[in-house]
Amino acid sequence: MKEQIGLERLTGLIAFARAGSLGSYTAAARSLSVSPSAISKSIQRLERHFGVSLFTRTTRSLSFTAEGRDLHGRVLELLRQAEEIEQVVKSARTEPAGTLRIATSLPLGLHLIAPAITDFRTRYPKVAIDLRLSDHIVGMVEEGIDLAVRIGELADSSLLSRRLSPYRLSCYASPDYLARYGAPEHPDELVGHETINLRYQSTGQLFRWPFLIGEKEVEIVPSSSVIVDSSEAVIVAMTAGAGIGMAASFMAAPRVRRKELVPILPDFDVERHNIVALWPQSRRTNPAVRAFIDMLIERL
Repeated sequence: MKEQIGLERLTGLIAFARAGSLGSYTAAARSLSVSPSAISKSIQRLERHFGVSLFTRTTRSLSFTAEGRDLHGRVLELLRQAEEIEQVVKSARTEPAGTLRIATSLPLGLHLIAPAITDFRTRYPKVAIDLRLSDHIVGMVEEGIDLAVRIGELADSSLLSRRLSPYRLSCYASPDYLARYGAPEHPDELVGHETINLRYQSTGQLFRWPFLIGEKEVEIVPSSSVIVDSSEAVIVAMTAGAGIGMAASFMAAPRVRRKELVPILPDFDVERHNIVALWPQSRRTNPAVRAFIDMLIERL
């Protein structure tokens, strides 16, 4: 009679799969909401059971052994099948319920997703939200993510997607700054103003400001006296009167409503249509995923 797989070994397989996909015990622990030592002990027990080493470990990296690489692919397939079973059960519900795991970037999370959570849970109180904010693209299947919202084009064609409402890239400044220095009337006049620009953390490159001049989109990189590596810091610095900056309209809108920021150069705004909701094939009939996407479309 074959030995039955136990809960402890299943836990070890999940820990192993997550560590292999994410490249570290720490990342796997964060993803599973446990300690790195718990991940390490689970994998050690798994290695003792199989009698092989699954990873080659150094202080800075984690790489598969030959046996580990083969097992990882098999475990991922097993977990995908388990996910499909779970989603089949969830899709049988008519009312959204359970935990909805959402991954998005910090700006989208703060300005689009988090403000929608209260309204969503008022409508669907049986749904708990697990919101994960990171500018790094996550493996949705590997991390058990139900729904991701990103800015950019779809890279993984295995995911289902829905393009959300457009937004505008606009220039803003505080009333105090405009009272002191006035407002430019053309992008060419920005050279005579204090500006705040964004440096991308991932590449170190400066954000190129797009403007629609005539029927042509033109990009400029202003000579900025203030450079920050967070879009949130751009908003805060503009509000404090440090100069003119460019931001997405959904980020600046609350401060515009409170009259803390004033849109400038509106005739040169550029519209973008690249906020995308993404979800795995296995979540296509999940009622909570469908309901949250519908609400985002409604709110935007």
